[in-house]
Amino acid sequence: MRTVPLFKDKRRFSDGAIIEIVIWRLPDTDAERPHGLKYRLYYGKAGQRLVGYDNERGKGDHKHFEGKELAYAFTTVERLIGDFFADVARLRGEL
Repeated sequence: MRTVPLFKDKRRFSDGAIIEIVIWRLPDTDAERPHGLKYRLYYGKAGQRLVGYDNERGKGDHKHFEGKELAYAFTTVERLIGDFFADVARLRGEL
């Protein structure tokens, strides 16, 4: 089995900000990715990441928010996307 793309979306806001979400199903689970997914959720503007969620090898599930890297407790894809959009809304002043 190989890595399978599950979801990919990219959107641009009128102010030039970008959201990009990419999620893959991995062929196997491991200690770092027991959920069997690799993901990258990005919100940024002018080449600067403002919010990011990912699980890069060696770091596990984590997020980038307001210049800090914080642990993230992955539970479901739906929750991951919801948490990401909530952080984006906070930075955009929409909450």
